[in-house]
Amino acid sequence: MATVELRFSAQPEHVRTARLVAAAVARRAGVDEAVLDEVRLAVGEACSRAVGLHRSNGISAPVRVALTEEEKSFSIEVGDEVPGSGGGAAGSVPGVRSTTGPGADSGNAGADSDADSDGEDEMGLAVISGLVDDVEVVTGASGGTIRMSWPTASATVVP
Repeated sequence: MATVELRFSAQPEHVRTARLVAAAVARRAGVDEAVLDEVRLAVGEACSRAVGLHRSNGISAPVRVALTEEEKSFSIEVGDEVPGSGGGAAGSVPGVRSTTGPGADSGNAGADSDADSDGEDEMGLAVISGLVDDVEVVTGASGGTIRMSWPTASATVVP
């Protein structure tokens, strides 16, 4: 299992770099060429969401991206340092599994956010769920993670 880790300061101009790295690693991992645009777009949405959360909450920690090549799949995790981020919105977006990690608040994670940021959060998660069949949002006291995965060429069965 090979993993590439990327950390970048929460600046919008770094999202493009994360997208390019994700597409290059996905290609090397064996993700179908036809799906690479979806990988790029999904990573861009997830990273933009994390950057927005960091900036709106005054967090200076870097955004984390882990790209993992497994035997039959390629997965990407985009993590932020905002406690309880995305828990409320993820539950209302079709196709997104939402779980709460250890130490998370038991209340509504989006209750402190204003309606505009909740709407943007839901829209970003909806775009990601439209691009990725396997997506999960995990939230906790130390931040949130969006996990996305795609099958690789070795996982495809040809009849």
